[in-house]
Amino acid sequence: MVGYRIKKGLLYAFLVILAAVCLFPFLLMIVNATRNGVEITRGFTLIPGHSLKENMTQVFNYFNPFLGIRNSVIVAVPATLLCAYFSALTAYGLGFYKFHGNKFIFFMILMFMMIPGQLSLIGFYNLCSKLHLVNSYIPLIVPSIASAGTVFFLRQYIISSMPPALIEAARMEGASEFYIFNRIVLPISKPAVATMGIMAFIGNWNNYLLPMILITKNEKMTLPVMMATLRSSTDIQRNQGAIYLAVAISVVPILLVFACFSKYIISSVTAGAVKE
Repeated sequence: MVGYRIKKGLLYAFLVILAAVCLFPFLLMIVNATRNGVEITRGFTLIPGHSLKENMTQVFNYFNPFLGIRNSVIVAVPATLLCAYFSALTAYGLGFYKFHGNKFIFFMILMFMMIPGQLSLIGFYNLCSKLHLVNSYIPLIVPSIASAGTVFFLRQYIISSMPPALIEAARMEGASEFYIFNRIVLPISKPAVATMGIMAFIGNWNNYLLPMILITKNEKMTLPVMMATLRSSTDIQRNQGAIYLAVAISVVPILLVFACFSKYIISSVTAGAVKE
């Protein structure tokens, strides 16, 4: 009994230390957001400074972070929802429908996972230019429907966690395929969908290259593009605290999304378990 308590105490101590190491960069970012450039160059400290108001004034004088957050939300939220839903739908079709070319399509999805998206950037821009979609959010949202990595992950999860007998029973009761997917497959696949949804949101939120190329109007720029222009400013470069403050503001929505949806990953791991 004593040995078990010692092992448990050591495990908790290790987890506390690991959590502190993971949270230290965030704490340092918040502290530096309250300091000026001269204080930051002298070295790091965990004691907050007194330049928060000055840094905030400097950031808001250069651009409006809340406008960037709004633009990023307009792009990231629909793109995440489309990616999660249609990737799960595709994964369900590839996992439970036996048709000619099923394995070939899955093989092609694996191939597309290995192709960098930057290779098609010039062609994609020419296509958007001919369709008059430059300075539009449509090219940033609609392509998220096709996510090879998400389809691969969800297909493997659905095959391993979804009992075929459950699908057959629903079909025998006369349920349509979309009803089966929306009422049975999605709830059981909620942990995997939530996990990939968080990853998709982070990817769309931090997407910099494509918005930088397609969005040229200042009022439509997403937050990462605005922050890139912030770093190129000579006045801001002298005050690193303003850059830390802008980064801290940009991280807040990601932390909120993770805090809201991480519970579905933890609490739904064993949800929907069915014995054959």
